[in-house]
Amino acid sequence: MNLDSTCLFCRIISDTIPCHRILESTHLLAFLDINPLAPGHTLIIPKHHAPTLLQVPDSYLTEVGVFAKRIAATFGEGAQFNVLQNNGRLAHQEVGH
Repeated sequence: MNLDSTCLFCRIISDTIPCHRILESTHLLAFLDINPLAPGHTLIIPKHHAPTLLQVPDSYLTEVGVFAKRIAATFGEGAQFNVLQNNGRLAHQEVGH
């Protein structure tokens, strides 16, 4: 695990900052956003510090779809939701992790 002690998300991963954890594995953490755009707004992040998606090792990304499906399933059949990946400031990425 590669973490940066100055990164907000790395501090959440290391329990320095509390969060409402939804799902967790060796490589990923899913938790509720503190400023949700909608009820249930959940972030899925790698437990590896990388400013953009292109810098995250593939092994950390293999479960992302499975996590998204498991979380979406908690809302029930017929639920409507978005699955987004914001990469860079122009794409509204707020935390460089």
